[in-house]
Amino acid sequence: MTVHAIPRPKKMRLRARGAPVLPFSLLVVLIAAAIGFVAYALWPNWPVAPVALDAPAVPVTVAGVLFDVPPAAIRAKVQRHAGPHERIDLAFLWPSLTPPQADPRPDTKPAVDLASDASQGPADASGRLFVTLAGLGAVLPPLERLRTIYPRYVAAQATAGPDGLAILQFRAGTPYEGEDLVYLAANPEQFFARCTRQGRVVPGTCIQERALDAAEITLRFPRDWLDDWRNTAAGLDRLVAQLRPTTEGK
Repeated sequence: MTVHAIPRPKKMRLRARGAPVLPFSLLVVLIAAAIGFVAYALWPNWPVAPVALDAPAVPVTVAGVLFDVPPAAIRAKVQRHAGPHERIDLAFLWPSLTPPQADPRPDTKPAVDLASDASQGPADASGRLFVTLAGLGAVLPPLERLRTIYPRYVAAQATAGPDGLAILQFRAGTPYEGEDLVYLAANPEQFFARCTRQGRVVPGTCIQERALDAAEITLRFPRDWLDDWRNTAAGLDRLVAQLRPTTEGK
């Protein structure tokens, strides 16, 4: 029997020839899309000209919350510009709440992560208040931590602190080992802070955290300031109000 070649229809031949075109076109589109996405993702991180140290307070947003920040208070030069920030690190003189004088040394990023916990190094003994503005993210707001998280890790009995404060030690083996929960005994939500204990060389340090919508303000100060905690709390309140722009008359 003779085997006859069966010719394919024209449509089938055209499809066979055109088959490689679709994957190649798709590859080009994917490459172009990838390049566009990378350019878009990197765009906000391109350098922004920093403002002068003596410039007036600049508007910045952290987690969508608006703040007015004096450039001289910003610790890292790369953060010294208006606009959105993931976080921003500040320092203020106490009790004036004014920015410190410019440091003549080369500018560097903060060596300590001020937002994480009170155990990462002492506060400046010269009387500075360190502040971090950052997004709250998935972390519970400070008041919720006070109500639901901290009670799981503290000792059973509190000791008396200065002027109506109570002090509860965090137990060993907990995430807050080596720290104390210091709070106003009559109304813990009015004033509370986590503090490291005084060491032989390293002084104790406290952090107080406050939520503003989706942002969190972390205030870091020497534990000795708790001896006059009422004036300390009033100063912290003034600073938070100072950082928040007024809306009167708008």
